[in-house]
Amino acid sequence: MSPIRSASIAALASAVLAATLTGCQFGGEQQDSRPIVIAADLELSGASAAIGKVYQRALELKVEQLNSSGALGARKIELKVKDNRSDAAESLRNINDFSGDSRVSAIIMGGCNECAVGAARTIGEKHIPTVALASSAAITEPVAERRYVFKLAPNAADSAAALTTELKRRGLAKVAVLHSADNYGQEGLAALQGEFDKARIRMVRAEAVRGTDTDVSGQVGQLVGKKPEALVVWTPPEQAALAAANARQDRFAGDLFFDASAAGDLFLGASARSTEKATLIFTQTMVIDDVIATTPAKAARRQWFQDYTARYGGYNGFSSFAADAVQLIADAELRAGDESGTAHRDTLRDVLETSQLDGLSGPIRMTPDNHSGLMPQALTTLVARGGRWRLAG
Repeated sequence: MSPIRSASIAALASAVLAATLTGCQFGGEQQDSRPIVIAADLELSGASAAIGKVYQRALELKVEQLNSSGALGARKIELKVKDNRSDAAESLRNINDFSGDSRVSAIIMGGCNECAVGAARTIGEKHIPTVALASSAAITEPVAERRYVFKLAPNAADSAAALTTELKRRGLAKVAVLHSADNYGQEGLAALQGEFDKARIRMVRAEAVRGTDTDVSGQVGQLVGKKPEALVVWTPPEQAALAAANARQDRFAGDLFFDASAAGDLFLGASARSTEKATLIFTQTMVIDDVIATTPAKAARRQWFQDYTARYGGYNGFSSFAADAVQLIADAELRAGDESGTAHRDTLRDVLETSQLDGLSGPIRMTPDNHSGLMPQALTTLVARGGRWRLAG
């Protein structure tokens, strides 16, 4: 560093310190040091524990980063986590507990669609701003009945459109679909059918799997028996891996396509062989180490990827949504003023509803008409190659 630049920095630091001391001495405005209390209702045990633990790790890392960055001034985030045991009734109890604590500004809910949909009415009655990390459109729609609920996850309609574009590009016209039996799976099936009709792609058969199913061979056998050119798998990652293995055992020679819900760890582990050359629709963050960081947003995504990997020994694509939820709430807190109680939560809701962020997951835009913030252009096409996900092309 040059002597001139060194001196300039020292002078600036002295000026800032002097201004701070002057403010303290002569009754200047005190720095806001109120804690920002964010509650998290996560699936830390039960059927969805794997993704719940990913979210917990991401929340803890992001909170630690923001608290040490100085971006919040004298304020610090406090994180309160409860396990909903992958059960909607338990989740609702947690939401009631959190909303009854006047210190809690906002809630982050995990990936359980039924939990978020089931709690939506209570969230509105309690006036507690909530960001869900689950995917179902019913979490935020209709917006008039979901004023306090926001969502950060890929939307079924966007994922179906991107999947269909890729199927059409490859000239695949005969497709079978394995989908989850929950809200998001049903939305996905309907969205795919709509997109297939426009693209003149024929859905030869669809089969559903429940969240607790650990054997999907029967459904996959039925689908492969129709001899489709492509098999679309719209399930959580564990079932997607099972489906891929079953399809290969049944000598399915067509193309495998995964919806965003099937994303998970960067490295495919035991399923690497059966998923080789499979296509996944997901955000670029999963493969940001393949991308040249040409913008500040891409540089931030790459840094998050590196920090998460260094801390936890691997990367999971869904971690970025949890981190973005913390960032959205923290940014809204800084803009919401110093009211307390219900008035503060109401103001925070109003701010969240117009939030914009070039997030770790991609561009995020909330509006009064759309509380599902992830933009369609956040999604891209990935391919399984050499035991991990890579950017297609």
